[in-house]
Amino acid sequence: MELYNKDTFSEDILPVVIVGNGPSGICLSYLLSGYTPYFSPDGFHPNPILHNKLMENPHLSLFDHDLEYLCEGVEGRSSNPVAVLFDALLLPDGDFGVDCASPLIWRHEPERATPHLVLGKGPPGGAWHAMEGSMLTLSLANWMELPGLKLKDWMRDKRRNVRNDRATPTEIASYYQHYVTKMGLEKSFACGTTVTSVSRVFHESGCIVWKIEGLQRRANEVTEVPFSVYAENVVLATGTHDIPARLGVEGENLPFVCHSFWELEAAISSGRLDRASEPVLVVGAGLTAADAVLAAHHLNTPVYHAFRRPVSDPALIFNQLPKLLYPEYHKVHQMMSQQHHKVGETMVNLSNQPLSSPSDGTCYPGYLSFPKHHVAAFRPDGKCLLEDEGGQQTVVQVSMALVLIGAHPNLSFLPEHGRPLALDSEEPISCRRNPVDVDPYTYECVKEPGMYAMGPLVGENFVRFLKGGALAIVCDIARKRSKKQQENCTISSLNSQLTNCTLEA
Repeated sequence: MELYNKDTFSEDILPVVIVGNGPSGICLSYLLSGYTPYFSPDGFHPNPILHNKLMENPHLSLFDHDLEYLCEGVEGRSSNPVAVLFDALLLPDGDFGVDCASPLIWRHEPERATPHLVLGKGPPGGAWHAMEGSMLTLSLANWMELPGLKLKDWMRDKRRNVRNDRATPTEIASYYQHYVTKMGLEKSFACGTTVTSVSRVFHESGCIVWKIEGLQRRANEVTEVPFSVYAENVVLATGTHDIPARLGVEGENLPFVCHSFWELEAAISSGRLDRASEPVLVVGAGLTAADAVLAAHHLNTPVYHAFRRPVSDPALIFNQLPKLLYPEYHKVHQMMSQQHHKVGETMVNLSNQPLSSPSDGTCYPGYLSFPKHHVAAFRPDGKCLLEDEGGQQTVVQVSMALVLIGAHPNLSFLPEHGRPLALDSEEPISCRRNPVDVDPYTYECVKEPGMYAMGPLVGENFVRFLKGGALAIVCDIARKRSKKQQENCTISSLNSQLTNCTLEA
């Protein structure tokens, strides 16, 4: 959709504008387009309490139920109750690996559709289009799918067997793009758009609305054209992959210090990094850091691996993953625990260590971890200063340092980069530590009525749980619109009565 050619949007007020066209924005667009979930007449849910509640009003759509009531007693792996509820209905007993059919059926009811606009920088799918194409996703394939289109069925049509019940990021990105077309959502998507401002303004119609301004890239051109649209409600669905987190230490801006996995890939592809290179330092203990360790290790490039937590920390993601489903990450976890630097012992120089047929009993030659360490400084000569909890320092010589400690969302289009919306308004918004403060049953921002947030911005890193945010937002917006219509009908009725009284007089 070309916004700069849409005169109808120039002054009209849309009910909803969604900033972000990843899985969060796509799922919300699907529900806003009139696709409505019902409890199937033949449906069964393994949770007897939830099953009985749904059977109390089996004729009602899920949009018309009291979500807070349904959420009571439903437990899952998310801190957001509606996310747990919708996940339980879409993937009953999903945490136990049981392929239990969903008790929901979907009906397309156009009369329920709410006009909306989805804005995104690239094609539908968001950050998935920028992810590495060959590695497997963390989530099981069916956890990645959106309502109404089974991912496994789509992959089967593509003549690809689901390896280990997981898919690659390239496949997931393609699935999301196909989903938008398949479900007829394209008319609501404006791709190639960069939002530059979201603010409250007084509209000529006499009400206060949101004004969303930005730039849209013309098709097959580099030219960007300004646009602006007005909305009653705006939804933040931007994800959190825009701005890599930084350590804030001396030397972090040196050329050999990088902050993305893709920079490692580029170094490998160009031949700047190979088995003859000095070791690589990987900083971080998340899955992206693990991917970097695996990529360098596969290349036979030595790896130093530093992270703040102890290997046994239950909060470490590796301690939460089933070994059989995630063998590659289990391997990294083994490396981290079995081959670590011991305080007080002589530092192992990986540059001089053979990378094959180890004779010193090491299981993983060319790898050394530094648990409970942080980077104190980077030096121009390629030396990195690591420091443990007791203040003891170790110097390692590297060819490249990869700081992979997470990312922050780019909310530069909001005042103060959105900080006033966070739980702690003094700190930047962070998916794990400082998410946007929202009502748990509507996802409306506590500090900004009419603005909603979903997905990673409210702490949901997994696609399976962000769908609950879409459900909560659609229900709340539908409630608002219904209330507004009733008020308009009441005002119209009163005006009619007053007119009749005047005529009779």
